[in-house]
Amino acid sequence: MNKGELVDRVAEKASVTKKQADAVLTAAIDSIMEAVSTGDKVTLVGFGSFEPRERKEREGRNPKTGEAMKIPATKVPAFSAGKLFKDMVAK
Repeated sequence: MNKGELVDRVAEKASVTKKQADAVLTAAIDSIMEAVSTGDKVTLVGFGSFEPRERKEREGRNPKTGEAMKIPATKVPAFSAGKLFKDMVAK
């Protein structure tokens, strides 16, 4: 499912126009990305949690030369599915 298909389904379930559903979905996604990028955790009960995680510096290899190199520490976004979501997928 892509964003357009998700907008269609949200519009149908919420009985709103596709334009309204797109605006709400875009605002929700933007809000989650902004919160996580500033270090906050976003929890949607039953669905899951979005949070920033620290990735430590590590050693990697250049795929072309095989030479060892340092991969710097960074922050990455992470998603943990909630129990309800996990249960639905497991069925």
